[in-house]
Amino acid sequence: MEDRQIIELYWERDEEAIRETDAKYGRLCQYIAQNILASPEDSEECVNDTWLGLWNAIPPQRPSRFSAFVGRITRNLALKRFDYLNAAKRSSETVRSLEELGDCVSGRASVEDELENRRVEEAIDAFLWSLEEEKRTVFIRRYWYFDSIGVICRHTGWSQSKVKSMLYHTRQKLRDHLESEDIEL
Repeated sequence: MEDRQIIELYWERDEEAIRETDAKYGRLCQYIAQNILASPEDSEECVNDTWLGLWNAIPPQRPSRFSAFVGRITRNLALKRFDYLNAAKRSSETVRSLEELGDCVSGRASVEDELENRRVEEAIDAFLWSLEEEKRTVFIRRYWYFDSIGVICRHTGWSQSKVKSMLYHTRQKLRDHLESEDIEL
C-alpha cells in the first residue's frame, strides 16, 4: 500500500492504518529501536508505542515523507526509553554515538524556540546533502540509526580506522559548517 493511502486511513481513523504501517515499516522501526535499546522486549514495546504515536499525530499532521515521520517517532520514543532505563549507566553504543556528536551539536541549558530549532535542522540538512553519498550514509547510519562502527564496517567493507576517520572528519566539517551559519555550539 502506498504511503498516501496509509495516511488517508489514519485520517479516516481506520485501524487498518496501523496494520498497514506495521507491514510496511515494522522492520525499520524494530531496527531503529533495537539499535538504541539493545533489548527485543523494550524494542517491541517501543514499536507498539510508535503505532499509538502515529494514531495520535495523524490527524492533525499530514507528513510528506511518511517513512521519515515513522522513523523519527520510533527514534524519539526509543531515546526517551533509553534515558529512562539507563539514567545511571553510560556505557552503551548509543551514548557513545551521541557523545561523539556532542562537540558539534550540543544542547543548551535553556529551551530553544522553534524558529532556532528549524534553522539548525535546515543547516544540518544542507550539510548532509553537500556530502558525498558514502560519507552521508556512514554519518546517518552512525548518528541516526546508531549503528556500531563494526556494523558500518560490515555494511561498507571498510576498515574500522577508515570509518572512524571518516566520521571524525565529517563531524569536524559539520562543526565548521554550523559555525559558518552562526549557530552557537
